[in-house]
Amino acid sequence: QVQLAESGGGLVQAGGSLRLSCAASTRTFSNYAAGWFRQAPGKEREFVAAMSRSASNTYYADSVKGRFTASRDNAKNTVYLQLNSLKPDDTAVYYCAASDKLSYFGTSSQLQDYDYWGQGTQVTVSS
Repeated sequence: QVQLAESGGGLVQAGGSLRLSCAASTRTFSNYAAGWFRQAPGKEREFVAAMSRSASNTYYADSVKGRFTASRDNAKNTVYLQLNSLKPDDTAVYYCAASDKLSYFGTSSQLQDYDYWGQGTQVTVSS
């Protein structure tokens, strides 16, 4: 069982930046593809970004492409999400997720492909 813990959320003005981190409890996090999702009040959880096991492949939602960057440090069992040029529409709880079902180079934007989830971290962007 892998446990994930996000951190780094907060309140930021529009145009600002944040860096989210997600630490995994396993020492073999390189065996897991990772994803970031978000959920705004009254809305369904939506895909933000995904990375393959080695981060050789990354995939982004159109709404964040060019502004957000996903990365990972498998030696630290941690994945990151750099959020730049933030907009009020980016306000949400951000969740990291992990999957051991995808292939080595695989990524996924589908919630059902991820078995492990963190508790979420709040990002609030003021206008």
